[in-house]
Amino acid sequence: MTSRRILVVTVVHHPEDARIRHRQIASLLAAGWEVTFAAPWTGHGVQPPDDGTVPGLTALDLTRSSGRRRFAAQRDARRVMREHGPRHDVVLLHDPELVPSTFGISLPLTVWDVHEDTAAVVDLRSWVPARLRGPLRSLAATMERSAERRMVLILADEDYAQRFAQPHLVVPNTTPVPPDPPPAGTPDEQGRLRVVYLGSLTRERGVGELVRVGEQLAARTEGRAVLEIVGPAHGSATTEQLQAAQRAGHLEWSGFLPADRALDRLDGALAGLSLLHDVENFRPSMPTKVVEYLAHAVPVISTPLPRAVDLVDRSGAGTVVPFHDVEQTVEQLLAWVADPAAAAELGRRGHDLARRELDWGVHSAEFVTAMERLAEAPR
Repeated sequence: MTSRRILVVTVVHHPEDARIRHRQIASLLAAGWEVTFAAPWTGHGVQPPDDGTVPGLTALDLTRSSGRRRFAAQRDARRVMREHGPRHDVVLLHDPELVPSTFGISLPLTVWDVHEDTAAVVDLRSWVPARLRGPLRSLAATMERSAERRMVLILADEDYAQRFAQPHLVVPNTTPVPPDPPPAGTPDEQGRLRVVYLGSLTRERGVGELVRVGEQLAARTEGRAVLEIVGPAHGSATTEQLQAAQRAGHLEWSGFLPADRALDRLDGALAGLSLLHDVENFRPSMPTKVVEYLAHAVPVISTPLPRAVDLVDRSGAGTVVPFHDVEQTVEQLLAWVADPAAAAELGRRGHDLARRELDWGVHSAEFVTAMERLAEAPR
């Protein structure tokens, strides 16, 4: 059988992004595909791997799209798609701004992986002037309708389907579920109990609440429990806030880690935090971090976003706190510090549900099969 070839393109996401690199691309490589991965490697401070380092994977470096500096990245991506696209069976895009970059280019079947609510996310971009947010939301909705006519769409969440006229394949943000993770509340090598946050860091994702939780947790446990934050900060204010808290000894922040290393940091943690704010882009989505906590047998403290509440309620693996409520979050953490066995029991329940419903090992086969069908479809 002839090996299938796919060109995967992002100008926004880190090349080690969990959904792109460690789920989708890893599954395609395992199925024998040849993958060309065009991403902002050096823009994220990562050297592209040499050809042959990962069998079947070819890396191309693109300009990074960030803040208001986006047009150069679009031009660079357009150049790469024009030059390399025709040699592939499928082109898979991961950023909405790549959709208009395909106009006028002769490409094979093109797929857009819709990661989020494209219109709603405009309101979360601090670099977008307030007067432009309404027009940009309208433009994003128009772009989605155009993409649906011109491309195949896959959706990261089933609730995104209501924005489109036709049904589309849903490839949810599930995660590999380890068979036997250590129990929650396992002390680290320094004898401390770790509370973890995994994911991007912005004001809307609760960075202010995380900093205050870390300060109170450190003070009220005299260092016996520590908040460990793994993920990239967006914006200078967020970065400075986290750096100041780390200098004060209120938390530990590692910045971005590749998915495999980041997920390893969950094992044995006392609890996982998801303190997202009540914003439109978050309401219909399943918080990936909650899925990852459950998969690693870590109990969850989450704000009351609908999909997170559903997971916490059905699994019995944590608690829901009001938006912005640092005090209740800290009180629950202190209860688990006093009784780690209770946290371990909740984590076990979450792991049971994750094995049944949230294992990428199940969804990956559906994704690869869908890509195979698309590669074989007549042009």
